[in-house]
Amino acid sequence: MSDFTRSAAIPSRTIHPPHSISVEAQASLSRLVDKDGSAINAQYEMPSPEDFSGWMNIKAAVDAHYAAAAKDLAGSLQSTVETIVVEQATIHVATPHGQFDARGALIDLHGGALVFGGGEACRVSARRQAHQHVVRCYGVDYRMPPEHPYPAALDDCLATYRHVLTGHSPDKVVILGRSAGGNLATAMLLRAKDEGMPMPGRLVLLSPQVDLTESGDSFQTNQIIDLVLPRPLRSNNLLYAGGAELSNPYLSPLFGDLAGLPPTFLQTGTRDLFLSNTVRMHRALRKAGVETELHVFEAMPHGGFMGGTPEDQELEAEIHRFVMANWN
Repeated sequence: MSDFTRSAAIPSRTIHPPHSISVEAQASLSRLVDKDGSAINAQYEMPSPEDFSGWMNIKAAVDAHYAAAAKDLAGSLQSTVETIVVEQATIHVATPHGQFDARGALIDLHGGALVFGGGEACRVSARRQAHQHVVRCYGVDYRMPPEHPYPAALDDCLATYRHVLTGHSPDKVVILGRSAGGNLATAMLLRAKDEGMPMPGRLVLLSPQVDLTESGDSFQTNQIIDLVLPRPLRSNNLLYAGGAELSNPYLSPLFGDLAGLPPTFLQTGTRDLFLSNTVRMHRALRKAGVETELHVFEAMPHGGFMGGTPEDQELEAEIHRFVMANWN
């Protein structure tokens, strides 16, 4: 090994919640650590890509957990939802209560490591976006592996976009993707562009999973430091790809031609495993001439602190500002 490729040896150390974040955020990080100081989520390992029954079991358990959390939120939302099927895509169409501008539309693409997060959690997420942004929201309950590997999810997202464009001008449409949904949001627009479809008005990518090869620096530096997502997701990525090349831009849109994408909002945190994904995406969009905002939150893990911390509220306000600017 040459002097130019030496690796840094990091001594074992304890990482405390910093005092530079709110007391509520410090408490949120503390809840993710066991009594012995281990990250609680690090105890769980994903099955191998070939273990179909193992994936079905963990998928059922995770989705039940997500659904229970969604149920607690649902009662506070001022919106209703109906479910439709377009082509093979299941879409939860959420409408806010009271008056709203029917010209606008938001397509919501949920997270869940490309395997989890569908069903009831997806329905409630659509209702939440409709409630927060006072707009009709189309939550895509896209098909996922192990039953439906790539390109099923991407096909469903594109079918939803085509459907939304039948009733809305493209410039009045906002695409919002979280984590795995950020992958699909960007890949969908790359494919839409290749197929000659118009671009939407705005794109929101929250800690997006845009590089399935996991080549970025934070996949090393933030392992275990990210208490929400402490380990890389290679097994998930291979399961999703179903034998396709992970560096294909439709699977890893970071490597695609991003020119012509709409103004984009990017969010991550300094403890996020996907920090590199997000900052590299920001640089790639800038190089492609795309108007871009990058928001990096102190000590925030993947997906935010959760629990209504001041930092989470600040992030929601920034997203709302960016989204609403599309319709004002």
